[in-house]
Amino acid sequence: MTSGRSPRRGRLLGTLCTALALAGLTFVPAPPSAAATPFAPLPSSAFKLNIDRTPDYDAYGDDIRAVESRGAVTRASPLDVATSRQHVGRAALCHNTGLDGSLMYDGFCWDTADDNTSAYAAGGGWHPQGLTAAHDATGSTYQGRNLYLASWYYGNGSTMNQFGRITIAESTGSSVSYGHVLLVRPVGNDFKAVTDVHADGIAWYGNKLFVANGGELLVFDTRYLWRMSSTSSGEVGIRDGVSSARYHQWALPLQGRYHTGDRGLDPRACSGGSGRACLGSLSVDRTGPALVSGEYRSHAAGAGGRVVRWPLNDATDLPRADNGATVGTATASAAYSTPVFQMQGAATDGTWYYMAGECPQSWVPDPIARGAYSCIHRARPGGEPSVVTRSPSLTQNLSYSTASGRLWGLNEYTGHRVVFSIDPP
Repeated sequence: MTSGRSPRRGRLLGTLCTALALAGLTFVPAPPSAAATPFAPLPSSAFKLNIDRTPDYDAYGDDIRAVESRGAVTRASPLDVATSRQHVGRAALCHNTGLDGSLMYDGFCWDTADDNTSAYAAGGGWHPQGLTAAHDATGSTYQGRNLYLASWYYGNGSTMNQFGRITIAESTGSSVSYGHVLLVRPVGNDFKAVTDVHADGIAWYGNKLFVANGGELLVFDTRYLWRMSSTSSGEVGIRDGVSSARYHQWALPLQGRYHTGDRGLDPRACSGGSGRACLGSLSVDRTGPALVSGEYRSHAAGAGGRVVRWPLNDATDLPRADNGATVGTATASAAYSTPVFQMQGAATDGTWYYMAGECPQSWVPDPIARGAYSCIHRARPGGEPSVVTRSPSLTQNLSYSTASGRLWGLNEYTGHRVVFSIDPP
């Protein structure tokens, strides 16, 4: 990839642009992403998150308690994982990003191993997908710390979506520490790995952590994060009183499942443009509050991926049930169709919607070439999207911080991975 600006130069250019604005010069917005094609409102009442409470929520809670009663796992906190220094990242953007320096970009990188691991490798590896942060969960920090969470899926080159994990990182601005957590499902008084999972998107709200998986929304609770008694085994579960999670120090047990269609449908068979909503990216709109999902469609399928708002219940941190119950089927409050091709992330500040996806050719001559920059677009409902900036190749989920006014994102391009933020205009 050709160069974006260094983080330091980006901050200097941001300062320069601020000075120019004070001098009376006017900001000129970027041209539209797709002329005369709006970010169009859609009827939302057909989009539902369905749940059968007994098997899809209560049973998981019973099994979590049964596992904990055996004494083979102990509870940990997100801060325990983040500050473990199990992995040490790089506290700067270590790759070229394409980001506009006037947007005062910044960010950090994973360690070299996590930068280069790949689900497409024959020996197996991981690919990052989703991003969320303490600013989604609390509106600011988690116990005074800036925590960032990413979701990953595992493959071995021929079989994708074998396992899912999350990363919990602390970035102080001068250092980055993080650990990995395997996603598991409790079964009776034992647990197994969550399988057939792409971990498309992730969103943290209150105590709940949501993971998108196509036709289903997986729910976890960060209060039940488990520390394993062994990291030397590739097994998952409790054997002879010893707990293991496929070499992971920590595991997070599934607490609930919502479905965007019939319960028996294959969640990974959900494709963009179908009657039911397909959950790809996730973000939190704290002005709602609402969960915002974005739907990926391939370049060949064209534009038209849908962005859907799901109201959240502050009392439970769950999707707000239509019938007022604690846990129940939830109907979307708004939906939109985007003209942005290959949308991989969607977030909102309550007014603008930001979408990560393919660049127009006026920004990148060959936008679907390997390693080509992505673009971040923005639009108001009913308005035409415009490009805010180019962004790292294969930019995925986005997350907007109401505390700082900054937009966060990450990308999945192997060997060129970053977690970044910008100050949008």
